[in-house]
Amino acid sequence: MLGDIVISVDRAIHESKESNEPLEETIYRLLLHGLLHLLGYDHESSPGEARRMEKEHGRLLPLLKEG
Repeated sequence: MLGDIVISVDRAIHESKESNEPLEETIYRLLLHGLLHLLGYDHESSPGEARRMEKEHGRLLPLLKEG
């Protein structure tokens, strides 16, 4: 086991409203963000790592949403 991912529903609702995206989309985004961190990605360590994480996020999000 790599770890746990906890998503605050209150925070997801707030972010969804703030970004004007559907709640489901926000939850997928937060879930994938947490998963990438568990896999070792760290967008705060360097600009290159942030780009790498963003690229992987863009690649994986459609797959996650397809189920």
